[in-house]
Amino acid sequence: MSTPVNQTLLLLDIERYSDRTDVEQAYLRRMLYDIADGTLAAASIDESQRKRADRGDSVMELIDANASVSALLRALITELPLQLRATNQRASSSAQIRLRAVLSTGYVAVDDRNGWVGSDLNHACRLLDAKLLRSALRERSDDFALCVSDSVHQGIVRHGHPGIRPEDFRPITPESKNGPLSAWLYGPLPSAGAAPADAATGTPPVTPAGQAGLGSVHVMGDQYGVAGGTVHGGANFTFGHRPGGNR
Repeated sequence: MSTPVNQTLLLLDIERYSDRTDVEQAYLRRMLYDIADGTLAAASIDESQRKRADRGDSVMELIDANASVSALLRALITELPLQLRATNQRASSSAQIRLRAVLSTGYVAVDDRNGWVGSDLNHACRLLDAKLLRSALRERSDDFALCVSDSVHQGIVRHGHPGIRPEDFRPITPESKNGPLSAWLYGPLPSAGAAPADAATGTPPVTPAGQAGLGSVHVMGDQYGVAGGTVHGGANFTFGHRPGGNR
């Protein structure tokens, strides 16, 4: 296994993917790849700076730490919703695509089977599958819910870089099998199962664990699995192939 290297992590997941027909799933996967590619291109992140892992109903991008995180976050806030809207305007009612996203940073190693390993990656995956983020998406009219890790908030959001408003992010502590997770939700908190931070301490409350999410995900390797929205073990992801790409 290689030495862990600091990377930027972008995770995108399709809501209610497993409820669709095979034809609809194939269409949604193509649209997910197109949206991810377009968002990264808008952030001036080229092919040489990224690697992709395919999780069936979602993708994960491992991005070189030298790429601009602030540019990527701006693209997620502005460009991705525009692409979603354009895609859904062309699609039938049964092929609408709604996305959850997590932007994080941390140390990730690549093992001898070209898989990804790291506790920071585990944390990002658990945020993606958190009930609170799923609830936020259900209440969004723009078909998109985004949360960022503490590291992204501390390094980028709180400084108010152009196009990134700190007041648009709310602290959250969604529950996971390994305890509460600390992150920041872009946009309003969901009305159910969430409350604002304590006025005296500024500490957000812990939301209850709740029921597991929809669908299941199977990832190559024996160290990680997701089933029904619950994460098991550590992460070990094998790279997928981008349609029309070289990875």
